[in-house]
Amino acid sequence: MNRPSMGSRTLWTVVCVITVFLRAGITGAMQVTSSGPQTIQKALDEKVNLGCTFISGASDTGELDIEWTMVSPDMTQKDMPILSYTGQKKYLHGPPSLMKRLDFITVDPSLGDASISISGLLVSDTGTYQCKVKKAPGVDMRKVTLVVMVPPSVPKCWVEGGEEIGGRVSLRCKSSQGSIPISYTWKRESGGAIPPVATQNPLTGELLFTNHSESYKGNYLCEVKNAVGQQSCRYTLQAVQPTNKTAVIVGAVIGALLLLLLLLLLIWLLVCLCHKRRYQKEVANEIREDAPAPESRPGSRNSSFRSVMGYRAHPGIYSSVRNAKWIGSERGSVQSNRSRTAPPTNSQAAPLKYDSRYGYPV
Repeated sequence: MNRPSMGSRTLWTVVCVITVFLRAGITGAMQVTSSGPQTIQKALDEKVNLGCTFISGASDTGELDIEWTMVSPDMTQKDMPILSYTGQKKYLHGPPSLMKRLDFITVDPSLGDASISISGLLVSDTGTYQCKVKKAPGVDMRKVTLVVMVPPSVPKCWVEGGEEIGGRVSLRCKSSQGSIPISYTWKRESGGAIPPVATQNPLTGELLFTNHSESYKGNYLCEVKNAVGQQSCRYTLQAVQPTNKTAVIVGAVIGALLLLLLLLLLIWLLVCLCHKRRYQKEVANEIREDAPAPESRPGSRNSSFRSVMGYRAHPGIYSSVRNAKWIGSERGSVQSNRSRTAPPTNSQAAPLKYDSRYGYPV
């Protein structure tokens, strides 16, 4: 039987001594004992607990110092302290919007629980949080990442492309709010399972039927969800007989022709109206050009003629009776003219008398 050599025995002894020493050092030093996921996803307005329990070693005799910081994503920037505990006192360091929602879970964190809670979560609370526990000479820390997500809103369900048999039908589902990643799932509530020929896109929320048929109609349910919430909507798919496209085309052509005829008729009426107005203006202008001058009144003509005759009769006063006779004939002609031009009256005017000294009166 072979005995182990002196060198092997010495090496084994050294390994055992080192192992015992390391175990003694670990169990005797400060240690954060919290476990759980390194990344926590929570919905907006919810509450979250970030764990940080610890055990101090026998050799840790210094003053307890607990510090929570929000790790900066930029390595060149300093981390932001938000909460600390030292000298048996609590100190808040974060922004005011976070300070009123942040606190230790226990009244006395020195008893071994430095976990914190954040209520009324905001999207801005997303980040990596670090818990550092120090009690000289021991020190330990733990990091946890918080992701605040917006749950999906109630989606809207609708159809695109109509619901005609033989046509292309697309069921759509869309949520206006929600943090990514968001997935959409269509289910058939009545009429059996979703036809295998239908294609479904979980990212866009589309359920596509390339050749719609009577067997596809029924109630469909769309579920939208992410890591922090879920919502749904429903749509009742119908199967409608396709319309007669030939009749539609013929009707459209006839309607277009009627509209064209109506337009031409309107244009013709406008042209006729313009010609009529122009003709009326031309006739009015011709009437103005051809109109005779206004006639004088009969009374004014007789008085003028009588005045002329009177002036011509004055020389007869000093002339012979022959001239008086000529004047009398002239007067007779004047009277005949007056009888023709003067308007008829009920009574005849008295005849003019001849004066031997002055002749006929004017």
